[in-house]
Amino acid sequence: MDCATNEDEENPVSTSLGPLDVAFCALIGVTVKGDLWSCVEVPDSVDLFGTGKSIKVVATVDGEPLTAGLMPTGIGGHMLSISAKLRKKLGKELGDTVTVHLTGRRT
Repeated sequence: MDCATNEDEENPVSTSLGPLDVAFCALIGVTVKGDLWSCVEVPDSVDLFGTGKSIKVVATVDGEPLTAGLMPTGIGGHMLSISAKLRKKLGKELGDTVTVHLTGRRT
């Protein structure tokens, strides 16, 4: 995954449980109801997962493992929360870019 160009091979559609191989770069910070949340938006997530509801995934963020729920954005997509603890570990702040690799779907 090259965050400078955000180029990657085309991501497969995964509407079932099990392994995934979806990588993308995103800025930390999603505006929700006028507030900036410490999240990254998952591109084309409804097409990828076949639903706009919450989905539990296994992922890495800049190589750090994470199991979390993708939350609906309220505008037709999903976002992944990046906790203050994880941001500190990564040395990242709101507005910084991270590489996210979704490796499994649990729900």
